[in-house]
Amino acid sequence: MNITEKIQSLKIVPVVVIKDINDTVPTLKALSDGGLPVAEITFRTACAADAIRLGVKEFPDMLIGAGTVINAEQANAAIDCGAKFIVGPGFAASVAEVCHERGILYLPGCVTPTEIITAISYGIEIVKFFPCSNFGGLGTIKALSAAFPTMKFMPTGGISEDNILEYLAFDKIIACGGSWMMKGTPDEIREKTAKAVATVNK
Repeated sequence: MNITEKIQSLKIVPVVVIKDINDTVPTLKALSDGGLPVAEITFRTACAADAIRLGVKEFPDMLIGAGTVINAEQANAAIDCGAKFIVGPGFAASVAEVCHERGILYLPGCVTPTEIITAISYGIEIVKFFPCSNFGGLGTIKALSAAFPTMKFMPTGGISEDNILEYLAFDKIIACGGSWMMKGTPDEIREKTAKAVATVNK
């Protein structure tokens, strides 16, 4: 199973913000124990690269990627630390080039036809539709899919346990990114994760 197939089988990609490196192991353990062995660790904090490196070391069976990657320097740092996939809030040609050269899956944020055409020109087959709820949600994704029938989407931003099944029912959506299970203690994260996994596997 390749990275894309793994993401598709898991259906949810938790968006993880690690503010303190000491939170890395308990946070990732909570996700894994809850049934989601995948994490998009965002480059919104100074310890992101170290958190990815630690996570990959401590949880070799987890699918750990990097999020909020906006330039080549971050992309290379994340890949050097063991990130298996790269996610961006928007499209960055420099990141696309790094990921192509290094054989790493890149999911750039794209919400317009022009952005999707640019992604296609770089050989990208899956985009992150972000911020999803602000750009029309499922209706917009369906409209874009009519024009770009081969493109797949990972909507993120405004996804919750209340609406995720509606998104996953559309065959052009491979998975949804979300952070609703990431609030609280590790035990609370584990419980919310288990509930989310049960919801998408009904």
